[in-house]
Amino acid sequence: MLKEVRVSGLSIDPITHTPIVLLKDKENQEVIPIWIGLLEASSIATQLENIKLARPMTHDLMKNILDHLDVVVSRVEVNDLRNNTFYAIIHLSWNGVDLTMDARPSDAIAIALRTKSPIFVHEQVIEKSRKIDLAQREEGAEASDEKLEEILKDLSPEDFGKYKM
Repeated sequence: MLKEVRVSGLSIDPITHTPIVLLKDKENQEVIPIWIGLLEASSIATQLENIKLARPMTHDLMKNILDHLDVVVSRVEVNDLRNNTFYAIIHLSWNGVDLTMDARPSDAIAIALRTKSPIFVHEQVIEKSRKIDLAQREEGAEASDEKLEEILKDLSPEDFGKYKM
């Protein structure tokens, strides 16, 4: 089953100093943190802040290509979580043909934001994400899933500072 989510904000992991995109379901009951790269965080932040750059960045270029070819992004899905790595697919429609493309969640989210396409997360991914062991994400990092889950569950979008590049 799919659960529609929205980008709640960006944050920085206090232990690994890695950017995190936070997805929240429409009922504000689930928070799904996805650790992403710095460039992808910058792309997502630029779109969230509605910042217009003089030249198109990669995700802007991709949107422009899709628009030029009349390809519609119908939705993106975060569809798997294996070995602490999230997976996503982008659903495209072109001339009546439905296509799917494998993508990193950060890229799929950046494109979804630009195309105003809905973002979904599979429920089994939400379940698996609750069990991520942060200590395995970064050698030497020490944190507990329970503590992170407790912190994230009680946060609102207003609690997150704007991600500055």
